[in-house]
Amino acid sequence: MKQCLCQICTCGRHRCPHNPTRIYDYGGESCHMTEYVDKYPAYGNLPLAQSLKPKQEFQKHGGKMEGITTFRSDYLPYDVANRPVRVQEEYKPAPGDIDLGTTYRRDYNPHKIQPVILVRPLERKHIKGGKLNTIPTYQADYRAWEIQRREPHKTDTYHPPTGKFGNSTTFQDDFPPKEMTPRKSFKPIAMTKISNQPFNSVTSHRSDYVAHQLEPKWVRSKEEYKPNSQPFEDVTTHRCDFRGLLGELPKSFKPEYTKIESKAHFNGMTEFRDSFPPWAVSLPEVHKAKEYVPPTGDMDLNTTSHLDYVEHEVNPIVLMRPLETSRKSNAPFQGNTTMRDDFQAWDTNRQDMIKRPQEMPKPSGKFDDMTTFRAHYIPHSIVPTQSCKPLKMALSSSAPFEEGTMYRTEYTPKMQVICPATYPSPPGYVFVSTDSRGHKFFRKATPDTNKIAHANGNHVPKEIAVVS
Repeated sequence: MKQCLCQICTCGRHRCPHNPTRIYDYGGESCHMTEYVDKYPAYGNLPLAQSLKPKQEFQKHGGKMEGITTFRSDYLPYDVANRPVRVQEEYKPAPGDIDLGTTYRRDYNPHKIQPVILVRPLERKHIKGGKLNTIPTYQADYRAWEIQRREPHKTDTYHPPTGKFGNSTTFQDDFPPKEMTPRKSFKPIAMTKISNQPFNSVTSHRSDYVAHQLEPKWVRSKEEYKPNSQPFEDVTTHRCDFRGLLGELPKSFKPEYTKIESKAHFNGMTEFRDSFPPWAVSLPEVHKAKEYVPPTGDMDLNTTSHLDYVEHEVNPIVLMRPLETSRKSNAPFQGNTTMRDDFQAWDTNRQDMIKRPQEMPKPSGKFDDMTTFRAHYIPHSIVPTQSCKPLKMALSSSAPFEEGTMYRTEYTPKMQVICPATYPSPPGYVFVSTDSRGHKFFRKATPDTNKIAHANGNHVPKEIAVVS
């Protein structure tokens, strides 16, 4: 009986290569060998499960639709009463007079203020005596064209249906039609009345307007600037109101620097001199340079440029810049300006700074160098906490170590089984053919085990005892 490589495999990891095209097509047989067929066998003839999904059919409701909704059925109307109107109390003015005095009126000192002089320039109106032409360029240049109206090219015209709509609405059921008489309109008819008389262009403004001659505009004379004769007082509120406090500058509590001196004689020995005695070092040899000997004879200072160069007579370049004509004046320089003439320097002296007398008296006496920590601190004896940590000592025991484990007692060695599909040709099978799908078929045989083992290079495994 022929068996495929997929059936010979015992580990489940070896499958034949399923080719997408039939390369080895020897017949019209179909391949029924798949992994799904191997793992999931076929069951008996079972009927298919019936679907409980409703069919998508339109169910027409033949009855009349009720106009009752959940709101209409569940809503209960309540008796609503009007909100009571609050009666406003009559206003009664408070007795007595109102004190209109404020801190601003009490502390504010009024000053005389001169009106602000406007710096805006004079307005000038440019009036022309010519007549204004009221015809615009559009009205003068535009000419209307005779354009005929274009007819629409719409072909499909909508015709409303003549029959009555079958189903009625809730509005038609609840509100039946009633006969209504149209109300008479008192609005006047919108018709333009055209007059046959020509327009005379006479208005009330043209007939009643009287031209009056305008008076000359009053020009305000510019006041002459008069500088103030009093000197400028540079007194501020801080200088007037501030008074310094009486007192001296704070004294530094830094201890005085005392120079530490010793009358003992310095022997000149240090730790460096004791640890590092001087060593005898030989001086390096000085390299003597050779004495320079000048060469004998004269030096030839001629070069190739000096020998081959030909001199040419060249004229100097004449400058095209015009000659500078200096304009000197013998008149003395006049150093007076409008700034010097109008703004004379004032003799002002800087006002001294106002200081208040110091209120806090300066401490007298020697500093006591005693703090609250030194005065109230009480020293206590410290008792060290006893450690409960065990000592680091190696625990040695004379009893022998038990090497028995659950793995050693309960483990049973088993024979290692190798899948026959791992070999190029499975042992105990002979290759027969390959179908168009790529399946390799083998047939059972009874060859010698030793020959197969030496031919493939694999040995038959024996029982292996594993020791941990």
